[in-house]
Amino acid sequence: MICTMRVHDAETYKRYTAVTPGTLARYGGRFLTRGEPVTTSEGEPFTQRMVILEFPDRASAEAWYNDPEYQSASEFRRASASDGRMILQEGRPHSAAPDPLV
Repeated sequence: MICTMRVHDAETYKRYTAVTPGTLARYGGRFLTRGEPVTTSEGEPFTQRMVILEFPDRASAEAWYNDPEYQSASEFRRASASDGRMILQEGRPHSAAPDPLV
């Protein structure tokens, strides 16, 4: 899951980030990144906060997102950010010549 947002109220956002790790752990999720600097290699500069999450499978990711405790905490995220996006894409086994699915 890739999450991007512009945070305008850091104090309110911290109320969200304090709860998120515990909710992730219940569903086997983990942070791959959590707001580290992003370098734009091509295209318009990326200026938002980015968080990348990993889950064992789609069902776990969806269960985490729909968890009542997470949804309650996410109100702080929504209140602190002017815009944001959370997108989910399933991975697949790596191979030497993967089908590009174009």
